[in-house]
Amino acid sequence: MENVIIAIIFLAAVAYLGNIVIKNFSIKKNAGCSKGCGSCGAIDFDKIAAEMEAKR
Repeated sequence: MENVIIAIIFLAAVAYLGNIVIKNFSIKKNAGCSKGCGSCGAIDFDKIAAEMEAKR
């Protein structure tokens, strides 16, 4: 019985670590940088450049 419980805990730990590895190496579609938070993609650089040109 103890072996079954240990095996379940071990498999859960391996699945958890595998999930972390997969998330680290997967391609982030909504990110503008390697961090993957998505905040960089929300910046509209063309709009900022247009506003700066309008101020000149």
